[in-house]
Amino acid sequence: MTALGMMAAAGTGRSETLGGSGVTCGGLPDWVAPLRADLLRMADDLTARLKGWRGPDLVVTPEQHGYTGQGLATRAIQAAIDAAAAQGGGTVRLTKGDYISGTIDLKSHIRFEVAKGARLLGSLDLKDYPERVAKRLTVQDTNMGMNQSIIFAEGCTDISICGEGEINGRGSKANFPGEETIHGTPGRPFVIRVIDCERVHVRDITMKDSPCWMQNYLNCEDLLFEHMKVENQSNFNNDGLDLDGCRRAIVRNCYISAGDDAMCFKGASQRTGEHILIENNTFFTSCNAIKFGTDSQGNFRNILIRNCLIGGVSEDMRRVKNVNADSGFSWESVDGGIVENILATDIKIIRAWSPFFLRLEKRGRVKPGDAPAYLGTIRRIVFERITGEENGPRGSYFLGIPEKRISDIVLNDIDLKSRVTQKPVVREDQIGEMYGVYPDAHMIDDIGDAPAYGLWARHVDNLTLVNYRVTPNVADPRPFLMLKTQTSGVCVV
Repeated sequence: MTALGMMAAAGTGRSETLGGSGVTCGGLPDWVAPLRADLLRMADDLTARLKGWRGPDLVVTPEQHGYTGQGLATRAIQAAIDAAAAQGGGTVRLTKGDYISGTIDLKSHIRFEVAKGARLLGSLDLKDYPERVAKRLTVQDTNMGMNQSIIFAEGCTDISICGEGEINGRGSKANFPGEETIHGTPGRPFVIRVIDCERVHVRDITMKDSPCWMQNYLNCEDLLFEHMKVENQSNFNNDGLDLDGCRRAIVRNCYISAGDDAMCFKGASQRTGEHILIENNTFFTSCNAIKFGTDSQGNFRNILIRNCLIGGVSEDMRRVKNVNADSGFSWESVDGGIVENILATDIKIIRAWSPFFLRLEKRGRVKPGDAPAYLGTIRRIVFERITGEENGPRGSYFLGIPEKRISDIVLNDIDLKSRVTQKPVVREDQIGEMYGVYPDAHMIDDIGDAPAYGLWARHVDNLTLVNYRVTPNVADPRPFLMLKTQTSGVCVV
């Protein structure tokens, strides 16, 4: 056994199982190389396919439709969009200065451009945000009631939001009060809601301070996000980018700082989200840097995440919540979805209380009248070539439940620096299954930190650790690994 293997054995005592269930402890499982090759081919195919908005040369401005630079610009902006759409499409350009607006509706073949020196500012009057209820109801509509936004599009083709200017929701708690919630957010609009659309391009634009989530794309296809800057640090539920049941998407060269989840995937659309490339980005957060969940009614598969810096906000960054992230990666299936075939490689994680978090449970949130959700699945997840610093002290942990195990998880070539726990060490058997507890890495905070500083795993099958290193800043009283008997087929190399 290697030195790491001996550390594992010393740290876990009678409750661990190494190399069981027919696992050969000699390196990576045989499914990893084909998965990596498939995802690299997928990335090449997406790069060749997704080229951004290409439409008519027509340019229309709100000034051509009565905007004088004073008062609410909503009607003039909408008139410009309608006029361009009537001519087959084109660019609607905000040229300079501030344009205060309530809800505007994009249409097919429209590029909405906020030029350098211009700003689209959200109205502070809720009456300017009439509800846009989705034609095809999803869990998001029925359970969360998120129906207001500055920019709305449904059933459109070839749309773009771009420009070197700024979209600012002015969403401070003073302007849009409300409580932090895992349900509805009445009185706090999104900045962007895009539903059931095809060929969506977001480029260069700066987005700031939504009253709620910054942008949500639900059941869309062929999306390209490039050189986008998001600073959503003004209110509760300040997600940066939410992709829900979307297919064929690239997020590249983007910067997101979010008070809530930075890069978040969801399944409330009840559709499969797949074939997604996330590369060359920076994601900072006070919550989860890259997350799937909590709504997982749809499946989520075939994702490549590479060359990213992720983690928590710092003391000197603009923020509305705590420094540090709850987690670097958070993959959750609690409403029946299948989460599978994911590779995260060449990542640096900084300031994350839990660098890795996996949770499989049976919350089962569905639309009223739907059949109960089945138990979900988390499998074939690879984290490789990942470094990090200033992480911990909570520690990484993977939790299935007795009814359903997480399976086929690989941590390969991981080197993290962490902070030592300041809490009393909790025995593993003092922590229950935590049914019904909201599934984020902070779910154990009232109990303590994880019972191991390197990794705690429960109800996990076929877990492979190759060159997995976590180095505390001083000696940590906890063991390096805690692998329970319900965790089988463990390989430590």
